[in-house]
Amino acid sequence: MTRIGSLKFDSAGSRPGVAQTNHWSRGAFCRFLLILGVTLTAPHGVALAQAEADDAAPLRLGVIGLDTSHSLAFTKAFNATPADPAMQNCRVVAAYPWGSKTIESSSSRIPGYTEEIKKLGVEIVDSIEELLERVDGVLLETNDGGPRRDQVMKVFASGKPVFMDKPVAASLADVVAIYDAAQKLGVPTFSSSSLRYAEGVQAVRGGEIGAVLGCDAHSPCSLDPTHPDLFWYGIHGVEMLFTCMGTGCESVSRTTSDSFDLAVGRWSDGRIGTFRGIRTGAAPYGGNAFGEKAVRSIGPSRGYQPLLIEIAKFFRTRQPPVSVEETLELYAFMEAADESKRQGGKPVSIAEVLDKARKAAD
Repeated sequence: MTRIGSLKFDSAGSRPGVAQTNHWSRGAFCRFLLILGVTLTAPHGVALAQAEADDAAPLRLGVIGLDTSHSLAFTKAFNATPADPAMQNCRVVAAYPWGSKTIESSSSRIPGYTEEIKKLGVEIVDSIEELLERVDGVLLETNDGGPRRDQVMKVFASGKPVFMDKPVAASLADVVAIYDAAQKLGVPTFSSSSLRYAEGVQAVRGGEIGAVLGCDAHSPCSLDPTHPDLFWYGIHGVEMLFTCMGTGCESVSRTTSDSFDLAVGRWSDGRIGTFRGIRTGAAPYGGNAFGEKAVRSIGPSRGYQPLLIEIAKFFRTRQPPVSVEETLELYAFMEAADESKRQGGKPVSIAEVLDKARKAAD
């Protein structure tokens, strides 16, 4: 029982003896106190925040692409019972399965994943247009970067916010075109690997080791001939590298073999950051960041949940947590690494590959 002056409210926020039609929710009651200028103590402030989250209108999400395990994993997290308050009352309600039609390792998953996602209460639709009629925001999960430009342009036309899982597209020119369109149309969007939110990476980003002087990141790096080499899986380690180092990379040189890649980036202030891609032997996500105050491991992975919490906040606030500039530069780093490979390991300018991609995107 809570007493405010001469009024008493039970734990649900209703006054004893008052008819149900006068029942107040806890959220409405807390907002009433704020209107009256009542100062809330810290515990009440926490309660208010929770009440606001509880009262927030549900956001309906749609998935494009059931050719990746991310589609199922993300849907299970958003649709969990009981709901996680950190997921901002977002639920996946519809999905369009396709998805890759050309990469067998991806397209072969679609029938099975379609049946699995139905069990989570998700409606399967026949087109992206039909999906957009049912949702407030979109998770672009298509594993194949090839069709993504066409797919996301349909979402942009609706004005609805979209999270783009990795890779954004299968070429740097398409990545540039996608972000240019999003900015021109004013549609909120962002992309990120879950490894951006690894514990060590976030500690470094948050200043734990002071100014970052360098970073060596590593991750698995399987390849697919339809994508630039590092776009397919090496992007995880590259995302870790750029989250620690920030923007400002000027050039990239790459040494490669059947089993390994080593891409070395030189930043404009003289810092050096490296990415090691691993295709043989143990291949964990991790590395080390070198700072003014300490050297810090940037692993391990914390799974998908930290990323999903950021995605949920993004859909609720429409504020991207990752800048366009950083995303474009990390994709340009990977494209420059490919060009360096073609040139026998010579350093390749980030500015030059971005300029070439912008011309191709027009």
